[in-house]
Amino acid sequence: MSEFGKVAVLLGGDSAEREVSLRSGQAVTKALRNAGVDAHPFDPAHNPLAELKEQGFMRAFNVLHGRGGEDGTIQGALHYLGIPYTGSGVLACALAMDKVKTKQVWQASGLPVAHSTVIRRGTEHNYAELLAELGGKVMVKPAQEGSSIGMSSADSAVALEQAVALAHQFDKEALIESWLPGPEYTVAILGQRALPAIRLETSHEFYDYDAKYQANDTKYHCPAGLAEVEEQALRHLAEAAFRCLSGSGWGRIDVMCDKHGNYRLLEANMVPGMTEKSLVPMAARAEGLSFEQLVVEILRHSEG
Repeated sequence: MSEFGKVAVLLGGDSAEREVSLRSGQAVTKALRNAGVDAHPFDPAHNPLAELKEQGFMRAFNVLHGRGGEDGTIQGALHYLGIPYTGSGVLACALAMDKVKTKQVWQASGLPVAHSTVIRRGTEHNYAELLAELGGKVMVKPAQEGSSIGMSSADSAVALEQAVALAHQFDKEALIESWLPGPEYTVAILGQRALPAIRLETSHEFYDYDAKYQANDTKYHCPAGLAEVEEQALRHLAEAAFRCLSGSGWGRIDVMCDKHGNYRLLEANMVPGMTEKSLVPMAARAEGLSFEQLVVEILRHSEG
């Protein structure tokens, strides 16, 4: 497709999600080429970004997951180079990468989130009191990691202290949220429109890294099995959450239910996984879009 010119598929990078990014990038490159796009893989961990201009790339399809690729850094560099790129801009990516800041924006906008607190590395806390305040069981996450890296649950003061220490290995801030029993949903966004919701089902305690990328018994239900009014409410919530962060192009919003069945926003993913088995392509298929059609549509939404 000559309308796009020469396209760089940004993949790999040097974040903790490098291997996932490589798989996404390989799938996207193949699909774009099959659709007639002049696409080439480009790994910023091995090639200086200045080579994008030197090699004549006209546009970038970004599938760099995690830090560096999903936090506004690569977006700012591409904007400076004058190369249009897929997905959200600097502000939206920086906000979405930080789970603490994301929750603050959603709360300020009146959107539903779980009760939570934040512990900074090097500070002292009474973990027993903290656990009691948040309902007796919690989920602990590094503020700025993806793919469930550094996440763990806790239902005792000792376990909570250990979970916070683990999260602090990945970030200076640990987000502690009240436990949400589920079910868990994810909603892909294309443009500003939500695609059909996917319900996640895992035999693990929560949807961790192994459940996402290695387990064979993780199930994905699309349609999600919701009544139409509930499906539409979930899609509208995801669209509102995406807009609040100034999201654009494409992305994914993760949601869980509390013990009363109410939706609670978890996090936003501005550069979700993009293998043919990933969640965004799954939702697109339910909408009648093939993987090739999806990647071309995402490319069409690219901005400078």
